[in-house]
Amino acid sequence: MATLEEKIAQFEEKNRLAELGGGKERVDRQHKAGRITARERINILLDAGSFVEMDKFVTHRATDFNMAENKILGDGVVSGYGKIDGRLVYVFAQDFTVFGGTLSGANADKIVKVMKLAMKMGAPVIGLNDSGGARIQEGVQSLAGYADIFLLNTKASGVIPQISAIMGPCAGGAVYSPAITDFIFMVKNSSYMFVTGPEVIKTVTHEEVTKEELGGAMTHNSTSGVAHFTGENDEQTLMMIRELIGFLPSNNMEDPPRKHCNDCISREEPQLDTIVPPDPNKPYDMKEIIISVVDEHDFFEVQPYYAQNIIIGFARINGYPVGIVANQPEVLAGVLDINSSIKAARFVRFCDAFNIPLITFEDVPGFLPGTAQEFGGIIKHGAKLLFAFSEATVPKITVITRKAYGGAYDVMSSKHIGADVNFAYPTAEIAVMGPEGAVNILYRDKLSDEDRAKAVKEYKNTFASPFKAAELGYIDEIIYPRQTRLKLVQALEMTRNKSEQNPAKKHGNIPL
Repeated sequence: MATLEEKIAQFEEKNRLAELGGGKERVDRQHKAGRITARERINILLDAGSFVEMDKFVTHRATDFNMAENKILGDGVVSGYGKIDGRLVYVFAQDFTVFGGTLSGANADKIVKVMKLAMKMGAPVIGLNDSGGARIQEGVQSLAGYADIFLLNTKASGVIPQISAIMGPCAGGAVYSPAITDFIFMVKNSSYMFVTGPEVIKTVTHEEVTKEELGGAMTHNSTSGVAHFTGENDEQTLMMIRELIGFLPSNNMEDPPRKHCNDCISREEPQLDTIVPPDPNKPYDMKEIIISVVDEHDFFEVQPYYAQNIIIGFARINGYPVGIVANQPEVLAGVLDINSSIKAARFVRFCDAFNIPLITFEDVPGFLPGTAQEFGGIIKHGAKLLFAFSEATVPKITVITRKAYGGAYDVMSSKHIGADVNFAYPTAEIAVMGPEGAVNILYRDKLSDEDRAKAVKEYKNTFASPFKAAELGYIDEIIYPRQTRLKLVQALEMTRNKSEQNPAKKHGNIPL
């Protein structure tokens, strides 16, 4: 019979083997590729000493292809829980040094376990993905494991924040779990995502493409819009996840965490009085307004490289987290198109799910015209943003800085679709369309040049100002731009205890 010393020695040896992963040679190879290991990633992500590992000694159950003789403790995923800034989070990290981080039935069960615990305890779950995909030796068991994870991702959606970091390869079925989660982080030059790889594409369609071009960090951050953030390396990416978590509540029943605010709530920004150019066709940078009015000038932008005609991101005002949606007049005049509508709609729905108030900065000339947009379904995609703002029951505050034209005015969190407080700068223009176009339609070229100029001026005076809308109560207050911060603080304070419920239903049918 084994002595106590022998049992403890056996336990310590198993611990050592589990923490070794795929062995020194494979760890060195991982480091050489500019990537750190699963355990190193968890140690950077979480508060020092807070990680509690679960299922450390799990091994796979496969017997085909001599797998019964080839077992490694932990089986390619490190899972457990810990803290970020003292707040509970659950985490799993795929270990590329063990069977290439491939998913087995056993390590899928480890992931499912932490996800179920995260839902039960109401805490975010963070997945650090670095995997060769399904473990081929296991066949359908591996696919079943993926589907188990997909189902839980879907059930957890809108209940707890779910964050995915792609820190290596992510191919085939492996991409769909991250796609269901709320935010995807990628690492420049060392991570990629695709459903089918370059070799398959070459065989089927004869297209030649590299992994980086097909599914690299910048492809998904700027072209496809699949990913939301990109880091220079593993360490920076993990620190960005920590920053994001600081804006989010732990679950849908909590309010987002407030931080102490040292920034004066009535701070005025005189440069905002002149930021909107007198010429309505001249661009300006909406980010300057956002950065000027938020706490400590700190704005955490989401998807900064994708659909840049709209800006989304998180900030704090008087210490309270807010979600910001803003047209960007510097890019495509701030027009709404397919990509910007989808980008903003998903962000609005996330904020609404997690009790984060929405602040909208509006300068929108309308929807982008053209056959590409119409054939691409701008009607249904634009309707997504309309649906998202209309459905949202969190506090909604809108600031119209300049143009608010046509249907796009309605869509951008107007009073008519449930915004609580609507401000306008004196430079605001709220109308069906711009003066020139309106006069063309109203008079159909029947006017002389002199009368036409007079009609344009008349239209401008009536509609190219916030006063008509203010007369009708569609604008609650016309404000001095320099006082934007104070006005937002007051509006957020006033709406803090807002309580609004949509009609009881299983769920709506968002136009997809």
